[in-house]
Amino acid sequence: MTLHHKSMASPVPLGSYSQEDVIFLLKDLSDIALEKGTEDRESAIQSGTHYSEMLPVEYQPSSEYVRLFHDTLAATARKVALAVAVTAELIVKKRGFDTVLASLARAGTPIGILIKRYIKMRYHQELPHYSISIIRGRGIDENAVLYMLQNHPGMDIQFVDGWTGKGAIRKELIAACESFRLKYGIALSDDLAVLADPGCCSSTFGTREDFLIPSACLNSTVSGLMSRTVLRQDLIGPDDFHGAKFYKEWLPNDLSNFFVDQISSRFDEVSEEARGQAAAMLSDNAGPLETWKGMSDIRRIQLDFGIDDVNLVKPGVGETTRVLLRRIPWKILVDRLDNPSLQHILLLAKERGVPVETYDDLTYSCCGIIKPLRAGE
Repeated sequence: MTLHHKSMASPVPLGSYSQEDVIFLLKDLSDIALEKGTEDRESAIQSGTHYSEMLPVEYQPSSEYVRLFHDTLAATARKVALAVAVTAELIVKKRGFDTVLASLARAGTPIGILIKRYIKMRYHQELPHYSISIIRGRGIDENAVLYMLQNHPGMDIQFVDGWTGKGAIRKELIAACESFRLKYGIALSDDLAVLADPGCCSSTFGTREDFLIPSACLNSTVSGLMSRTVLRQDLIGPDDFHGAKFYKEWLPNDLSNFFVDQISSRFDEVSEEARGQAAAMLSDNAGPLETWKGMSDIRRIQLDFGIDDVNLVKPGVGETTRVLLRRIPWKILVDRLDNPSLQHILLLAKERGVPVETYDDLTYSCCGIIKPLRAGE
């Protein structure tokens, strides 16, 4: 099968970002009721229903939590900008400018926008940027990949996400790229550029420190008002992109453009430092190694707490935040209670009545453990 044998409709405008920042390669499912309550959704997931077949009810943050987001953004804007700049410099040095940015919806979307903006500011080059779906256990949206290849012939695709936890999405991407090669005879790079790589499973990253990226604090209201992506046979046909909802009703609360504007405004001051860091990271030909060392933490936690299913252990600030926002947490493990990256974690845990425990020698800043539901619960 060649690229020209597959025809797909042009993407429909979605989300609250400018089309100059990103184009979502997603099918609009905004008018379909897909949300399930947290308990019902958790029970369904642990009983075998795939998480991509339904959506969580979006967490509506308290005024105290929104204030914490703004405080965190003010405190970390330069740090985030530097991580973006280092990641962008690595992409340029490794790949040049004949590159399409493909953010993994939805956490990757604001990061892809920031990388695109940095490269435009620093190098006056406009890289195409799309947001596409990848789903653990279901793979990447092949129609979205084909669309990018058809519309940008001869260009490489650079996949982008926000952070790594255990590396489940990186593993999914590796498998998806191999599957794509076998199916279409086209080699894709499975390199995943992220801002923070505490799990050590990427070689293109801004930092390996497990710090709070403020966009991890919120859901759709900092991700272009888009839901998580959905893949259900009755909704997504063979020629469709994976689906998502656009929550237009939350436009008054949207912080998506505010977030990327605040970080972008710091690019000028971090540019030289970023170039130096990126050059140092690439000074040996191999570059940073992917050791996957975070997995040893996960195995130790599984043994210590008697958890059979590795998917119930969610390491790192970003993943722990997601557990608190849309799963049923059992407990939160932290490296230390005075870690400034954990203020929002402690607030959410307090709101939900979830115990927080310190855990020695943790590679990550924190780890969320989802409550295993027994049969009949």
